[in-house]
Amino acid sequence: MRKNAVIRSMVAAGLLASAPLFAHAANNLVYCSEGSPAGFDPGQYTTGTDFDASAETVFNRLTQFERGGTQVIPGLAEKWDVSDDGKTYTFHLRSGVKFHTTEYFKPTREFNADDVLFTFNRMLDKNHPFRKAYQTEFPYFTDMGMDANIAKVEKVDDKTVKFTLNEVDAAFIQNLAMSFASIQSAEYADQLLKQGKASDINQKPIGTGPFVFNRYQKDAMIRFKANPDYWNKGEVKIDNLIFAINTDASVRMQKLKANECQITLFPRPADLEALKKDPNLNMPSQPGFNLGYIAYNVLHKPFDKLEVREALDMAVNKKAIIDAVYQGAGQLAVNGMPPTQWSYDDSIKDAGYNPEKAKELLKKAGVAEGTEITLWAMPVQRPYNPNAKLMAEMLQSDWAKVGIKAKIVTYEWGEYIKRAKGGEHDAMLIGWSGDNGDPDNWLGTLYGCDAVDGNNFSKWCDPAYDKLIKDAKRTPDQAKRTELYKQAQHILKEQVPITPIAHSTVYQPMRKTVQDFKISPFALNSFYGVSVGK
Repeated sequence: MRKNAVIRSMVAAGLLASAPLFAHAANNLVYCSEGSPAGFDPGQYTTGTDFDASAETVFNRLTQFERGGTQVIPGLAEKWDVSDDGKTYTFHLRSGVKFHTTEYFKPTREFNADDVLFTFNRMLDKNHPFRKAYQTEFPYFTDMGMDANIAKVEKVDDKTVKFTLNEVDAAFIQNLAMSFASIQSAEYADQLLKQGKASDINQKPIGTGPFVFNRYQKDAMIRFKANPDYWNKGEVKIDNLIFAINTDASVRMQKLKANECQITLFPRPADLEALKKDPNLNMPSQPGFNLGYIAYNVLHKPFDKLEVREALDMAVNKKAIIDAVYQGAGQLAVNGMPPTQWSYDDSIKDAGYNPEKAKELLKKAGVAEGTEITLWAMPVQRPYNPNAKLMAEMLQSDWAKVGIKAKIVTYEWGEYIKRAKGGEHDAMLIGWSGDNGDPDNWLGTLYGCDAVDGNNFSKWCDPAYDKLIKDAKRTPDQAKRTELYKQAQHILKEQVPITPIAHSTVYQPMRKTVQDFKISPFALNSFYGVSVGK
């Protein structure tokens, strides 16, 4: 076993070393990514790092977002019908769609309704045979309350599937376009069950997407090949797609300049000017649909007290952080979502920087000077936070001024998210890029009661707040939804489970040879439709 692992590492290293050679071939693209995915089963994960390496390459969904936009378009479903009461959705599936053929799976049939049923029933039913064989959770599905709201998924015929909801979900079609709803092969799942290898669904993925998974070496590279049978003809324009994994932003930029990769992400703010001046590079940018924030774990003392959360919020010098960390590429955040999100309440104001008031509040709460807490700092760059280490050090300094000693903690990204969902942190740096353009993707997914074991890293559950966001989600009328979401935003601000820090501008450096890459508003990286010229 060990010998095989060594051989695999040597092969992978050889492929990486040859990546620059691929770069010179017109139909190959090397992407310098920022981190290793935790796995390749999109339903199990919630982060862009995982989705880029699976949902955006290997898989499709029933509906999908247009590349570079928020508009929902047909995917594996050609069309759909919605009942008058808004609770029944009937999807008419696309014909002629094939699952990937690899050395570990050879499909005997085309995509059909059975695959849709397997995908969703596995997430809905904890007693599903596959779920029992491979015990895992589906945090995004649960965080959005879809496990409770989908009453049943039925096969009408091979090409028709019907979803019945318990309550109206105004964003249901958008939700199905999100990465976690990627369609799996029921036939492949059956094969894995029979082989006793159910967990391989997360290591050796099979989808219908534009690229076929080929090889993965953690912290080094992922290799994909073009899907020759892709249903959307003309969308796959490169033969080999290689993710070269580099957590260090300066290394990624060096590789880009040397043409060892043709596209990368998350440049350091300090590098922007030099990159813009490079005659071989393009640097498209757009306002980020994102939020970087501090989450306070309200289940840990002293964060269970509102005065403590208010105090630490007031003790944060946001302007200094934005100047140092974002360096002109960030905007002050006041609210729990970006101002470009419809229903954003611009009447909400920050408490402001006030360390003296913070000290008073801590004293009132009975918090002794020198109280120690943990502050978790992300190990990777994300669109919402270009330098979590520096931000954590500045927060450490800010909080020390009001008598709180913060110990900075970090882990590898997958471990960081896993432990945070388990509630091990006191306070943590995290953030979010919108996934579907709907307010619920912020106010429900990040702060709702259904998400306390998932993306609600504050572990905050306020019944009044939760009722408002659930009522909003069940209301098709956008004006009524807006009013309910505005009320919810006020409760969120008053109860301070988070301190919003900044919304960042997204920059995507690439070689001028890269053609038709589009920046996603959801901070995902898609390579279908992209080509590399000479």
